[in-house]
Amino acid sequence: MSSVGLNKWTVSGNLAADATVKTVALRNGRQSKVADATIYVRGVKDRNESFTVRLSIWEGSAAWRKLRFLKKGSLIICTGSVEPTPYVSKVDGAPKAGLTMAVLDIDLDVVKDANGEVSHDQKRSDGQVPMAV
Repeated sequence: MSSVGLNKWTVSGNLAADATVKTVALRNGRQSKVADATIYVRGVKDRNESFTVRLSIWEGSAAWRKLRFLKKGSLIICTGSVEPTPYVSKVDGAPKAGLTMAVLDIDLDVVKDANGEVSHDQKRSDGQVPMAV
Protein backbone atom coordinates (compact mmCIF):
# COMPACT_ATOMS: atom_id res chain seq x y z
CA MET A 1 0.00 0.00 0.00
CA SER A 2 1.35 3.39 -0.96
CA SER A 3 1.03 6.32 1.44
CA VAL A 4 1.85 9.04 -1.08
CA GLY A 5 -0.56 11.93 -0.56
CA LEU A 6 -2.21 10.28 2.45
CA ASN A 7 -3.80 12.88 4.73
CA LYS A 8 -5.88 11.12 7.36
CA TRP A 9 -5.94 12.39 10.91
CA THR A 10 -7.82 11.48 14.06
CA VAL A 11 -8.37 14.10 16.75
CA SER A 12 -10.42 14.18 19.93
CA GLY A 13 -11.81 17.22 21.69
CA ASN A 14 -14.76 19.04 23.21
CA LEU A 15 -17.12 21.08 21.05
CA ALA A 16 -16.81 24.82 21.67
CA ALA A 17 -20.43 25.40 20.53
CA ASP A 18 -23.25 23.65 18.69
CA ALA A 19 -22.47 23.06 15.02
CA THR A 20 -23.92 25.62 12.59
CA VAL A 21 -25.23 24.61 9.16
CA LYS A 22 -25.05 26.76 6.04
CA THR A 23 -25.78 26.25 2.36
CA VAL A 24 -22.90 26.82 -0.08
CA ALA A 25 -22.71 27.02 -3.87
CA LEU A 26 -20.47 24.40 -5.46
CA ARG A 27 -18.30 24.88 -8.57
CA ASN A 28 -20.65 22.69 -10.61
CA GLY A 29 -23.54 25.08 -9.96
CA ARG A 30 -25.26 22.88 -7.38
CA GLN A 31 -25.74 23.68 -3.72
CA SER A 32 -24.75 21.64 -0.70
CA LYS A 33 -24.95 21.98 3.06
CA VAL A 34 -21.93 22.14 5.31
CA ALA A 35 -21.78 22.30 9.10
CA ASP A 36 -19.06 24.26 10.82
CA ALA A 37 -17.87 23.55 14.35
CA THR A 38 -14.79 24.00 16.51
CA ILE A 39 -13.28 21.61 19.01
CA TYR A 40 -10.85 22.28 21.83
CA VAL A 41 -8.02 19.74 21.90
CA ARG A 42 -5.98 19.32 25.09
CA GLY A 43 -2.25 19.67 24.78
CA VAL A 44 -0.16 16.50 24.99
CA LYS A 45 2.67 17.85 27.12
CA ASP A 46 0.62 20.29 29.20
CA ARG A 47 -2.95 19.11 29.78
CA ASN A 48 -3.94 22.65 30.88
CA GLU A 49 -3.12 24.09 27.46
CA SER A 50 -5.33 23.50 24.47
CA PHE A 51 -5.65 24.44 20.82
CA THR A 52 -8.60 24.57 18.48
CA VAL A 53 -9.40 22.72 15.28
CA ARG A 54 -12.09 24.04 12.95
CA LEU A 55 -14.34 21.32 11.54
CA SER A 56 -16.18 21.20 8.21
CA ILE A 57 -18.81 18.48 8.02
CA TRP A 58 -20.30 18.03 4.55
CA GLU A 59 -23.78 16.79 3.75
CA GLY A 60 -23.70 13.16 2.65
CA SER A 61 -20.68 12.20 4.75
CA ALA A 62 -20.85 9.61 7.52
CA ALA A 63 -20.22 12.44 9.99
CA TRP A 64 -23.30 14.34 8.74
CA ARG A 65 -25.59 11.62 10.15
CA LYS A 66 -24.28 12.34 13.66
CA LEU A 67 -24.78 16.10 13.40
CA ARG A 68 -27.87 16.12 15.63
CA PHE A 69 -25.76 14.80 18.54
CA LEU A 70 -23.12 17.54 18.29
CA LYS A 71 -23.87 19.83 21.24
CA LYS A 72 -21.61 22.28 23.03
CA GLY A 73 -19.25 20.49 25.44
CA SER A 74 -19.67 17.04 23.91
CA LEU A 75 -16.46 15.03 23.60
CA ILE A 76 -16.07 13.72 20.05
CA ILE A 77 -13.45 11.88 18.02
CA CYS A 78 -13.09 13.09 14.42
CA THR A 79 -11.39 11.45 11.47
CA GLY A 80 -10.64 13.39 8.29
CA SER A 81 -8.09 15.38 6.36
CA VAL A 82 -6.35 18.40 7.89
CA GLU A 83 -5.04 21.56 6.28
CA PRO A 84 -3.20 24.46 7.92
CA THR A 85 -5.02 27.79 7.80
CA PRO A 86 -2.62 30.73 8.10
CA TYR A 87 -3.79 33.99 9.66
CA VAL A 88 -2.40 37.14 11.26
CA SER A 89 -2.89 37.52 15.01
CA LYS A 90 -5.15 40.44 15.97
CA VAL A 91 -3.25 40.76 19.25
CA ASP A 92 0.34 41.23 18.08
CA GLY A 93 0.17 41.09 14.27
CA ALA A 94 2.31 37.95 14.18
CA PRO A 95 1.68 35.31 11.52
CA LYS A 96 0.07 32.19 12.96
CA ALA A 97 -1.46 28.96 11.69
CA GLY A 98 -4.59 27.10 12.68
CA LEU A 99 -5.96 23.74 11.61
CA THR A 100 -9.09 23.00 9.61
CA MET A 101 -10.38 19.44 9.26
CA ALA A 102 -12.70 18.15 6.53
CA VAL A 103 -14.44 15.55 8.70
CA LEU A 104 -15.21 12.15 7.22
CA ASP A 105 -16.53 10.42 10.34
CA ILE A 106 -17.26 11.19 13.98
CA ASP A 107 -17.32 8.89 16.98
CA LEU A 108 -19.42 10.17 19.85
CA ASP A 109 -17.68 9.73 23.19
CA VAL A 110 -19.55 11.88 25.72
CA VAL A 111 -22.78 13.37 24.38
CA LYS A 112 -24.40 16.34 26.12
CA ASP A 113 -27.96 17.53 25.73
CA ALA A 114 -29.16 21.14 25.27
CA ASN A 115 -28.88 21.72 29.05
CA GLY A 116 -25.26 20.55 29.16
CA GLU A 117 -26.20 17.29 30.89
CA VAL A 118 -24.65 14.00 29.81
CA SER A 119 -27.27 12.12 27.83
CA HIS A 120 -27.07 8.42 28.68
CA ASP A 121 -29.88 7.45 26.31
CA GLN A 122 -27.76 8.26 23.24
CA LYS A 123 -25.54 5.53 21.84
CA ARG A 124 -22.09 5.99 20.40
CA SER A 125 -21.47 5.02 16.79
CA ASP A 126 -19.89 1.77 18.04
CA GLY A 127 -23.13 0.88 19.88
CA GLN A 128 -21.77 1.66 23.37
CA VAL A 129 -23.51 4.02 25.78
CA PRO A 130 -21.42 7.19 26.37
CA MET A 131 -19.83 7.54 29.78
CA ALA A 132 -19.34 10.72 31.80
CA VAL A 133 -15.81 11.80 32.59
